[in-house]
Amino acid sequence: SKLAALFEHPLYNIPIPEVTEKDKLFVVNPMEKFSLHSSGSDEWISSSKAETLLPTGKTVYDTYPTWLKFHVGINRYELYPRQDPLLPTLLQDLATQRIVSSVQKSGGTQLKLIMTFPNYGQALFKPMKQTRDQETPIDFFYFSDFERHNAEIAAFHLDRILDFRRIPPVSGRLVNVTKEIRDITTDKKLAKTFFISPAGNICFYGECSYYCSTEHALCGKPDRLEGSMAALLPDKTLAKRRSWRSPWRRSYHKSKKAEWELNPNYCARVRETPPYDRGHRLLDLIDMTILDFLMGNMDRHHYETFEKFGNDTFLLHLDNGRGFGTHSRDELSILAPLQQCCSIKKSTYLRLQLLATQPYLLSDLLREALATDPLTPVLAEPHLQALDRRLGKVLVEVGRCLAR
Repeated sequence: SKLAALFEHPLYNIPIPEVTEKDKLFVVNPMEKFSLHSSGSDEWISSSKAETLLPTGKTVYDTYPTWLKFHVGINRYELYPRQDPLLPTLLQDLATQRIVSSVQKSGGTQLKLIMTFPNYGQALFKPMKQTRDQETPIDFFYFSDFERHNAEIAAFHLDRILDFRRIPPVSGRLVNVTKEIRDITTDKKLAKTFFISPAGNICFYGECSYYCSTEHALCGKPDRLEGSMAALLPDKTLAKRRSWRSPWRRSYHKSKKAEWELNPNYCARVRETPPYDRGHRLLDLIDMTILDFLMGNMDRHHYETFEKFGNDTFLLHLDNGRGFGTHSRDELSILAPLQQCCSIKKSTYLRLQLLATQPYLLSDLLREALATDPLTPVLAEPHLQALDRRLGKVLVEVGRCLAR
């Protein structure tokens, strides 16, 4: 396994700083136990009499469902650890656990559902809108592009291979539109949008500002529908997140350009503006830029951080559905922060150089990672090959900066 060899490499074993109590997102009561009601119902109960209820040799932590262990493990430095033993189980849960509730997620431009499992775990479901080999039409603006379910899956694995680990775990899943959405939804607005197509397939379109109409309905075959299931982050009432507007945000206008596109010295101003004037925030943003360039995502207008950790923490790379839309062209403007600031983390640069070498070729690693997903093949082959070409272009840009 090339992937196993990669994670053994010294560059993937650089230790993170020591995690103290204040560096953890949650401080857990070690006596708090979670267990299913013995009556056979699916409700979780919390009991403080843990020591009297625990089976011999088990810790309280062992009673937590996997999604809760994932939440408890988040700290200032990483969303999940490199060699996370929970990851396979969490991905398996997302792909197979029984769905007890499906409701539409409010906000956003396109239809997404929040699905709940019997153990109170939740996932964000993005349904399939186009086939693997359909490229974004050349005349489409980035802000009117489809969100792709397979891009969400591939982005999670790519982010992990780059050792950023800033995207919550995502698995592909085949969902039964009738049994797992229509028949169990309590969302009246969503329920009204179901219909049977002339081909006899079960379809729905929900309510949203883009692509929520009969013409853009999502249809099963006849009721089986592909989608991505992303583990939800802790509820914002428990762990507040701050949303930051990206300094290199596009104008989202058909003819206007953003300031960074007109001013070659734009980075100098960003460097003087908090929070980019100290710490590693700008370098983290450049990491995110490289991830976006590799997958061709032009739609990164905001990013988020956990409020508890202030400015000294990682950026969350959420909402990656507009990646992997084109493999035949490379959008170099995505790399503007790297080009204009001429800055990159040394560790990121060394890992990118490693991923351009034959034993650890980026396309081979991502192909191997995606082979374990239930919806494999997740990406069409030309998208994987485009990664190696784009990685070469990132290294060329860094080379230019070094020469300067």
